[in-house]
Amino acid sequence: MIAAVHGEGIPLFLVHGFGVDHRILLPLERSVGSERWQRIYIDLPWAERATDTGERTPRQLADTVLDEVVRTVGDGPFAILGNSFGALLARHVSHALPEQCLGVATLAGVLQPDHARRTLPAREVVVHDPEVLDRAGQWRGAFEEMTVLQTPTMLRDFEEYVLPGLRGCDQHVLDRLSASYTDAYSPETEAASAFPAPALHLFGRQDQVVGYEDGLAFQHHYPHGTFVVLDGAGHNLHLEQPEVVGALVRDWLHRAENF
Repeated sequence: MIAAVHGEGIPLFLVHGFGVDHRILLPLERSVGSERWQRIYIDLPWAERATDTGERTPRQLADTVLDEVVRTVGDGPFAILGNSFGALLARHVSHALPEQCLGVATLAGVLQPDHARRTLPAREVVVHDPEVLDRAGQWRGAFEEMTVLQTPTMLRDFEEYVLPGLRGCDQHVLDRLSASYTDAYSPETEAASAFPAPALHLFGRQDQVVGYEDGLAFQHHYPHGTFVVLDGAGHNLHLEQPEVVGALVRDWLHRAENF
């Protein structure tokens, strides 16, 4: 599952979302590359260069990621960050190993897996540029669906970091896991107590995929959690607001390092 490793220090696992691969999170290197953490990027089973390990439910996949973390760190400390669907997996790992996990962060995280029960904002495009959409070519639909800042910079990042994962994903694996997606559990509901370490949960105010209101309802479970809703950001908020996301992730890492 480990797709790339950068730097040295305390392990920081980064878990991507549904239908893409680890490359969608590589822009975070611009912000955290100088930090004293070893960034370990995970590729989930549908990724182009990943092995299909046969999981049929999100819970089974979360346990597989947990096993990978344990194989890597043993009984040592670590932190974990999850994006979108990867947020569910990251929260599962952090709650399974609360004495080892120095912190958990989520970016546009899935906190309500049932699409029909999500509280979502109305579709809003903050920056609309028909010329940029035309330049997206055959992938215009995917770019337009997820992007609320339709700028040349966003298109460049989409083509470099998002599109390779979309092109290479194994749809059969996605379909198999999608069949039980809405039944995915919430790690917080099974936890014996609140998560004690520093946490960071970032949401896009214009995120029409997972929204932000469902996530804010979990504030009581993270007594050392930072919850932020970013305006001018959709589901790919770390691409649309890289500077503020980078600053908040660095702040979280500093808090985790001193936990």
